[in-house]
Amino acid sequence: MLELTLDRLTKRYRNKIALDQVSASFTQGVYGLLGANGAGKTTMLRLICDILDPTEGEILCNGTPIRRLDGEYRRLLGYLPQDFGYYPDFTALKYLMYIAALKALPPQTARDKVEECIHLAGLKGEEKQKIRGYSGGMLRRLGIAQALLNDPRILIMDEPTSGLDPRERIRFRNIISSLSRDRIIILSTHIVSDVEYIADEILLLRSGRLIQKGTVTEVTEVVRGRVWECMVPPSEAEELGRRYAIANLKNLEGMVKVRIVSDEKPFPQAAEAEPGLEDLYLYYFDQKDMRNLRETYGPGGRRENENVSDRTL
Repeated sequence: MLELTLDRLTKRYRNKIALDQVSASFTQGVYGLLGANGAGKTTMLRLICDILDPTEGEILCNGTPIRRLDGEYRRLLGYLPQDFGYYPDFTALKYLMYIAALKALPPQTARDKVEECIHLAGLKGEEKQKIRGYSGGMLRRLGIAQALLNDPRILIMDEPTSGLDPRERIRFRNIISSLSRDRIIILSTHIVSDVEYIADEILLLRSGRLIQKGTVTEVTEVVRGRVWECMVPPSEAEELGRRYAIANLKNLEGMVKVRIVSDEKPFPQAAEAEPGLEDLYLYYFDQKDMRNLRETYGPGGRRENENVSDRTL
């Protein structure tokens, strides 16, 4: 079985520490990497893909440092960056054949793999269109297709659902689930629900440090007893939004149902609620993050009728 290990992985840029002593191991399955902007997610993925050199620590594949494996390791990798390069005047078919050539696939193998990946990504019938006419969802699926051409055992995806509508996100989750049976898949995202549905394990990064790792059930235990729900008048909901992290607001017949993440019980009528991944995410925001959210989204830290999982955190 393939195993990927991060051993005290650190990356510094002059005086900034982007990743700080991160240790983790990965085997077959889907791993969701969560963190606010600047937490170190992209740096971690680029280190795993051997695009960046670590300042300290190392990455091992089945116990061997990836630098020693060199090209043998890169042949195991498939990578979908947040913004992947493409030629707008190419058709998807021509583009994928070009990428297959860059990956040194033999011609017949390339044709077979391109056909297979087009089908898997749901682009059959669209492969002869120029890429410039593709929607955002089609572009992300094309990105998945190019990452899979070499049949990678390790698949790395950076913000793969960025800009997708709910239907395309569901399609993406289904594709990832179908691919996870014999691969290590690591994906970073700001859309909490995407990884909550499909990830075998969650990794939470804050300021370059790995602060949580485990199944959804395991990591959300941290906020058990810290999630509260209550019904309050609208005026009290606004006051609560100034004092607490609000995960959700819902108007119900002149009252507001409020979901609060707090170490303390906000007031006697509040009832403890079952924690979720969104609650865990909000719990780890510092006060500056919460103030910024309130300035952007209002007292409750969100736009009206918007779920935390559907916006950039």
